[in-house]
Amino acid sequence: MSVVLKNVSKYYGSQKALNNASFEISQGEIVALLGPNGAGKSTMMKIITCYIPQSEGDVWVYGNNVATGSLKVRQITGYLSENNPLYTDMYVREYLEFVAGLHHLEKKDKRVKEMIEITGLQTEHHKKIGTLSKGYRQRVGIAQALIHDPKILILDEPTSGLDPNQLVEIRNLILEIGKEKTILLSTHIMQEVEAVCDRVIILNHGNMMADSPTSELQLLGASSKIVHAEFEQPHVWEELMKIDGVLEVKHQEGNKVKIFTHANKDVRGEIFHFAVQNHWVILSMGYEDQRIEDVFRQLTKES
Repeated sequence: MSVVLKNVSKYYGSQKALNNASFEISQGEIVALLGPNGAGKSTMMKIITCYIPQSEGDVWVYGNNVATGSLKVRQITGYLSENNPLYTDMYVREYLEFVAGLHHLEKKDKRVKEMIEITGLQTEHHKKIGTLSKGYRQRVGIAQALIHDPKILILDEPTSGLDPNQLVEIRNLILEIGKEKTILLSTHIMQEVEAVCDRVIILNHGNMMADSPTSELQLLGASSKIVHAEFEQPHVWEELMKIDGVLEVKHQEGNKVKIFTHANKDVRGEIFHFAVQNHWVILSMGYEDQRIEDVFRQLTKES
């Protein structure tokens, strides 16, 4: 396993930022860490990267305990923090050479050149970091996190504040890097999770609310299913409430309706038979996939 957390908690005075968190991340996974502001995402990342110690529990990164083997953990971990601290008065190439020197890399110039190419900084490497756009600054941050060829990459909101074009560019970069690295990233952009991540962990008030493959997350926390149906003619839509398993019917535009049903029951067959018996002609019918955003809101909403 790349990362193992076992019963990890973190206290800031009397405040509990993480509560008994446990999970494992396999080699080569791209895992999203989701949660509202203050949920404990950054705290968890800082513990894994040895920036702060946990109050309780154990963390291993590629078999190295973060408490007793922090130097080794730092050597095999790349980290881009949320605020992406950079030396804005340094030139891009100069900064990457400086970071490479901190890691005591051999063939430093060759590695800097490779990182400039990998992160798409060819046209910007001669500029001062302070003159770069937010998107290129993020690329510089990712380059410094990758320059020592770490086994695991941890990115805290790497696409925050980017415009749509920059977001797609960084997303594609993460996908490319993910072919060779284990990646743990936090984000508030649900489309990014669906496009990039293999798995999702959801935190709320320091508690783990979900840990699921992205493709299965829609099933978590679902209290109902939604069936979309379109009919040839208008009808008294409330009649559909007579069907066993139907919870609510909402009329949409034209002759379309949204039918809410019990989560554990497929009522499309009953809807079809009801329509035949009542001479209602169905033009189309299908499920609406529950979005990750919907599940996120269900699992993190306040009581």
